[in-house]
Amino acid sequence: MVAALFASAQSYLSDLKTFVEGGRLYTSYNNYIIFKQSFFHLLEGKDLYILHEEVQWDLFKYSPTFALLFGGLAVLPDFVGLALWNLLNALVLFYAIYFLPHLNNRTKGLILVFVLIELLTSLQNEQSNGLIAGLLIFTFGALEREKYWMASFCLVATIFIKLFGIVALALFLLYPNKLKLAYTTASWVLLFGLLPLLVVSFDQFVFLYKSWWYMLANDHSTSDGLSVVGWLKTWFGWEVNKTLISGVGACLFCLPLLRISQYGTYIFRIWLLASVLLWVVIFNHKAESPTFIIAVCGVALWYFSQVPKPENRVLLLLTFVFTILSATDIFPPSVRNEWFKPFVVKAIPCILVWVKITVDLLTNKENIQASLSKTT
Repeated sequence: MVAALFASAQSYLSDLKTFVEGGRLYTSYNNYIIFKQSFFHLLEGKDLYILHEEVQWDLFKYSPTFALLFGGLAVLPDFVGLALWNLLNALVLFYAIYFLPHLNNRTKGLILVFVLIELLTSLQNEQSNGLIAGLLIFTFGALEREKYWMASFCLVATIFIKLFGIVALALFLLYPNKLKLAYTTASWVLLFGLLPLLVVSFDQFVFLYKSWWYMLANDHSTSDGLSVVGWLKTWFGWEVNKTLISGVGACLFCLPLLRISQYGTYIFRIWLLASVLLWVVIFNHKAESPTFIIAVCGVALWYFSQVPKPENRVLLLLTFVFTILSATDIFPPSVRNEWFKPFVVKAIPCILVWVKITVDLLTNKENIQASLSKTT
C-alpha cells in the first residue's frame, strides 16, 4: 500500500512532460489518463483505438470491456482514481501470492520482497501489469483449490486487459474436470465480451471490436521490445521473423505438457505457472520495462518453491541486478541509456531463467518432497 501511494503521489505531483521534442505537454501519469479517457470515449461513441492527442499521448490498447469497467475510477478526481488504480494493482498481487497453497508465509514474504522494486517500477508508470500478474497467480491458486469459476474469471479478466493472458489456458490442462473449466471459461468470455452493449449500440459494439483487432494486428511490426526478438536482433544482428520466433517459443513452452505423468506434482504445476509468467513477457514484442513485474514474479515463484541450488542462485542474482535494478538510479543514466536499453539487458536474465525452467520441467527427476520440505 505504501509503494502504491508513493508511486501515485510521485506521478501526480510531477511536472507536465512531452514525449517528443517540441510536442504537446501531458501529465506524468499519462497511462492513467489513457485508461480514464477510454471510458469517456466509449460513452461518446468514439473510436477507442485511434490517437486522441488532444487529451493523451499514445494509443489505448485494451478491450472495450476494460474501458467500461475503468469508469468506476474515471469519474473520480485524478489523484483519488490514480491512487485506487495503483492500490488495485499492488493489493491483487499481494493477496494472490498469499493465496498460493503449499508455501509457508516466510516463503511468500520472500517472494513479495523480491518483486517489490519491480512492482514499484510498474506502479510508477500506472501500468496494469501488477494486476495481470496477480490475476494469473490467483488463477493458479483457484485451480489448486478446484474453485473453477474463480479460476476462469481471473484468467478471462487478464485476456480482456491484455490478450497474452490466453497463454495461461495451458494451466487448465493440468487439472481434472476440464468440461467445467470449458463452460466456466466460455461463460465469462461471453459476459466480458458483451458487457460494452450496456452503453453502446450493436453496430458500435461490432465496430469497436474490429477496430481493436485491426490496431493489434498493425501494432505487431512497430517494435521489438525487451524480448527474445529484441535480444536476437541487438546481440546477433538477426532480422528474425517475429511470428516464427513466437511459434518456436510456443513449441518449446508446450513440450513439458507432454509429461502427463507429472501433472499430479505440485512443483511441476507451479513451475509451469512460472514458465507462463515469463513466456508472456519475453516473447512479447511490445514488452517494456514496467511489464517485467510479470516475469519477475515467475522467477520468484520458480526459485522460492524449491530447494536452493548454486546455479539457481546465480540466475536469481542476475535477475535482481540486471532485470530489477537495471531501470533504477543504481546505474547512472549513461549506462542505462547507452547499454542496458539498446542491448535489452533487462530481458536477458529472464530469458535464461525461462530456459532453465523449461529444462527443469523436461528433465527434473529429483524427489519432490525434498523441494516441498523447504516451503511447506
